Parts: sequence; C-alpha cells; structure tokens
Amino acid sequence: MRLATALDGVDDLLVGVVEDDHLHPFEAGTTMRDVVAAGLPAARRLAEAALARPGVPLSTLRLQVPLEPASVRDFVAFEEHVEGVRRSIEGTGGVPDAWYDAPTFYFTNPHRLLGPDEAVPFPAASRARDLELEVAVVVTGEGTSLSVEEAADHVFGFLVMNDWSARDLQGREMQVGLGPAKGKDFATSLGPWIVTPDEVADRRDADGFLELVGTVEINGVEVGRDLLANCGWSFEAMIAYASRDSRVVSGDVLGSGTFGHGGCLAELWGLAGRQDPPPLVDGDVVTLTVERLGSLTATIASAPEPPPLPAFRPSERHRAPAQPAAG
Repeated sequence: MRLATALDGVDDLLVGVVEDDHLHPFEAGTTMRDVVAAGLPAARRLAEAALARPGVPLSTLRLQVPLEPASVRDFVAFEEHVEGVRRSIEGTGGVPDAWYDAPTFYFTNPHRLLGPDEAVPFPAASRARDLELEVAVVVTGEGTSLSVEEAADHVFGFLVMNDWSARDLQGREMQVGLGPAKGKDFATSLGPWIVTPDEVADRRDADGFLELVGTVEINGVEVGRDLLANCGWSFEAMIAYASRDSRVVSGDVLGSGTFGHGGCLAELWGLAGRQDPPPLVDGDVVTLTVERLGSLTATIASAPEPPPLPAFRPSERHRAPAQPAAG
C-alpha cells in the first residue's frame, strides 16, 4: 500500500490509500497517526474499504507531509557518507572507530517538516546549502529495549526523507562538541507517501537490507546514485537501538542517514577537495527518487533575516555567590 495525506481545496485534509494515480480517502477525521497506531492489519482493512469507493485524482490534490511524527531520529548509517562529509566539514579523513559500535543518531526537529513540492527556507546567512538523500522508517507500536527480531514487528512503512543541511552553520556549531542544531532544524522534507513493507519485500537481500536505488537530481542533472542496501545497519537494527534503554512509539520516524556516492553535496566536496558541484542557491530544484518509494521534489529559497542575538556576557568568575545569612 501507498498511504498519503493530501489537501483537497483550502481546508479539507484527506488521508487514504493511493492507487492508479487516485487517492481513495479513509473515513473523515482519520489521521495518519491513527492509521499507524492501529497497525498494518487494520490499515489493510481501511484500504480495502476505501478502494471500494471512488477515488480523487492526485492531480487535483496537494500532497502533504504524510504524518505528524511523534519524534524524528536521524541516523548516520552509510560509511561512505561519514568519510566524505567528515573530510568536508571537519577537515579530517577516515571514519571514527566509535561509528562502528552502533547505528548513531541525533534527534531533529519534528515541527519544521515539509511535504512534496514545498519550498525550503534555508537560513539567510548560509552559503553552503546542501541536501541529503535518505529513507525513513515509520514505527508502529511501542517498545523498550527491543531485539532486532522484535523490532521487525514495529515496521509500518518507508518514505523518502531529505535532511536539508546548512553546512557552514553546522561546521561552526559542531565545534562546541554537540550535535548539529541550526545547521539542520530549519527544515526536513518527507514524502511523497508511506509505502508498506509488502511493497518492497521482494527487494530484500539475504540479510534483510533493501536493494532499492536512490538518486539525486539538481535542476534535472543527476549528481548522486547509491543503493539503500549499502547501509551499515538494517532498519530493524535502528529501531532496536533507538529503543535500547529508552522507548519507541507509534509514529516515530527514523531516518537511515544519507546515502553515499553523492547522496549529499558535502560528501562530494570532501572527495574533490572543493565545492564541486556548487552549494544550492535560491531557485534550484532538488529531486530525490527511491525505487518503489517515489520522488520528493523541492525548490530552494531563503528565510528572512532573523533579529540579532545579544552578545555573550562574560561571567564574573572572581566573585563567588554570597553565603546565606545565618538564621
């Protein structure tokens, strides 16, 4: 199944199943989070009932972000990406030994999600604007410290993800020793729909990795191509690790991390030793395509200049806090 959320007119939000270029809506008031929480068997029953009713042509609708996630974790599970970006941003080569220990992730902003064909408002100050080709998995059900085998029961579906990156802001702020912040949280694109596991089951290799080709195009020119199966960990392993000593819930979204071989510009910059291809600029059109999952397109724009922040105020280190008076 391909499950989508779309805007019909100005206010009518439809959630349903896509077939033959039509969206067949579920009952009014159904949200995608409701569908995900109910699980795949219930989603199939909803889809069967919806397909018995007339559909709405996709050409008359505007696809939206497929769901409002409970949270968004973004992993970094492609070795080639780590090596190239590290050289580009940090000026160092190789992959840190710690990267091989587990599928590392960071939390990104669930409140700045964009759907298909939405303009991406990069920070106005950024000049090293980048894209990131990823696939995300949507979690169904709750779990804590799941095994990889148990995590397989929590896979609801997959969708294309673009973790947009302001590399100049990211490189500066990561010198503090924390993860990326303003270099990332201005926008993440998700879509065009959620594709359930049965749609890609025949593309799993012997280890359960998905052999799906992903490509990156900028203004119609392909700049990246890689196989999702080149990921270092499976989605089930990512879900299991996310739940370790913690909790995953229905509606959590976990990004694979960026494909290698041109899945982002920074990787190519690191390999070439220069910004070639050049950073994204206003008006550039970026299209990410993953086999079976669809295409996700966006146009680059600039956000308005933000108001200034006050300068850092040095502390008076020589003066200790006063002791409370005896009473």
